Amino acid sequence: MSTGELLAVVRAAEGLGLADGGGCWAVPAAGPGQAAAALARLEAERSPRWVWWSAQDLLAPLLQVDGAAPGAGLRGPRPARAWDLAAVHRLLEGGADDGPAAVRAAAAGLDPARAPAPGQLDLGGAHEGYGSEPDDGSGGDDDGPLRPDGHLRPEWVDGGWADSPGRAARWAQVALETARMQEARLRRQTGEDAPAAPLDPVQTAWSESAAAVLAVELGVAGLPLDVEEATRVVERLVGPRPRDEAEAARQRAARDAPLLAALGHGAAPAGRGAGEGALDLRSPAQVRQALAELGLDLPDTRSWRLERLAAEPGAHPVLAALVAWRQAERFAVAHGHRWLEETVRDGRLRASWSASDGGAGRMTASAGVHSLPRELRSAVRARPGHLLVRADLGQVEPRVLAVVSADPALARAAEEDDLYSPVAARLGVERDVAKIAVLAAMYGQTSGAAGATLAAMERAYPVATAFLVDAARRGAAGEDVRTAGGRRIRVPAVEEVPVEAGGAALDRARSQRAARGRYARNAVVQGSAAELFKAWAATVRSRLLGSGDGEVVLCLHDELLLSVRADAAADLAAAVVADLAAASSRWCRAVGRRPVRFTADVAVVERWSQAKG
Repeated sequence: MSTGELLAVVRAAEGLGLADGGGCWAVPAAGPGQAAAALARLEAERSPRWVWWSAQDLLAPLLQVDGAAPGAGLRGPRPARAWDLAAVHRLLEGGADDGPAAVRAAAAGLDPARAPAPGQLDLGGAHEGYGSEPDDGSGGDDDGPLRPDGHLRPEWVDGGWADSPGRAARWAQVALETARMQEARLRRQTGEDAPAAPLDPVQTAWSESAAAVLAVELGVAGLPLDVEEATRVVERLVGPRPRDEAEAARQRAARDAPLLAALGHGAAPAGRGAGEGALDLRSPAQVRQALAELGLDLPDTRSWRLERLAAEPGAHPVLAALVAWRQAERFAVAHGHRWLEETVRDGRLRASWSASDGGAGRMTASAGVHSLPRELRSAVRARPGHLLVRADLGQVEPRVLAVVSADPALARAAEEDDLYSPVAARLGVERDVAKIAVLAAMYGQTSGAAGATLAAMERAYPVATAFLVDAARRGAAGEDVRTAGGRRIRVPAVEEVPVEAGGAALDRARSQRAARGRYARNAVVQGSAAELFKAWAATVRSRLLGSGDGEVVLCLHDELLLSVRADAAADLAAAVVADLAAASSRWCRAVGRRPVRFTADVAVVERWSQAKG
């Protein structure tokens, strides 16, 4: 893979600011169209690795959907390579604070407490060492972007760099310097602060930056939606679109009535609210009390608990009624008529995407995209002349565990299409029990059937379980952990409780430590899986960018959904599997581990609902 020359870019109102190893300069560009054309020209001429503070800030205003165009359906700059300062900062530091001030401070090893806050004034001579800088001849005689202590000046952070193309060029130069600092920090990472030290952490930065670009493109392009089908599904499950709030209230009452009857409570008289004697089904405390009156004394009314209890033989019928009501209510609130009105435009579901959350680094989206009910998958439909290619990673987290732990026995199990079958044979149990054992190890489950299989898992796969136990130990102590690719996962500090504080306080502290341990042991696997997934998604995006045959329209946990030209769909279905093999092999080498086999279930369909799983 070519690395490309680093070329930093900043867009101001009147042009682009650019910087490379030879210096910084400005290119006039009035409006988004000229800016996009200038970027496209530079992409074609130099094939650089673009450096920017944030792909969202730079690219989103320059991209738009071109419904008449074949293939990708997006018009505007489509960079092949990038170094996204915000994305790399989140990789290095964890958390979600990725503004320029925090990025520069961390890259330069400066005290983050002294970084400028938004809107903060720099009073010049009122602060020792914060004097003016001489004119450097690159954009004016004002103070430069940096304070003498190395932090960014607050007026530049607040947008002062956009006052002229010359200042934008100086801002681009700071971005370029910051990228080089980040690269140096990545290369200095060692096993002292990471369970599995990456052999080439810069590759992780590249794929994280590519994911940041993909997140912008997903947000602009949207998910193709058959609005008529979506409306039919919502009306079937929720009812017709209410004409006013009174009709919406009647629909809620109709949804509530069967459950209220099952709980032994009649519907509230017309005009009377929950505070006037009616049971409020939307209050967990009141629902728990109503269940207790029926002899069901539950510690809480969490969905997973209710679903498990409702599935048991001889379960009280009210539990199934409550589960059904919860599902209908969740659908009505999160994916009902208002959701359609607010999120669907021009036949596409619009969402804001992030390349990594503040935890383990998974891609996230707004608008309920990642919790889209299965009932609505029939509405996700390829646009005319196109088909959907759906590719879903198989058993990805245990395969990732085999990589990051370097457990040879688990790596051998991953050679099979169904990893759990050889695990079951090694443990001497049924396949379903083996699956529980693997999940219990990764999630730290110690009770019930999961706990009973955990000891067998430790004996059969000691390297993998030792890796997880070490991550749990560090998390329980309040230490941050890192993924295989080097992402810092912040673990909250554990509350220090003196012995004399008493039983309740000590129990709370023990519970905190246990929860942090479980989080850490899963996060190092889940976060590493997210890095593999993004490396794969970036590889697929690169293929589609080169061919012009389609676009990535959804990244859902471990699943890719592509909208592609119908005549290219079969070839692309095979290509995404080849891309997985290439991306996973490259990722394994980057994290210093031997390749492990990864699999994907691939289908070519017109509607998402037609794909199995």
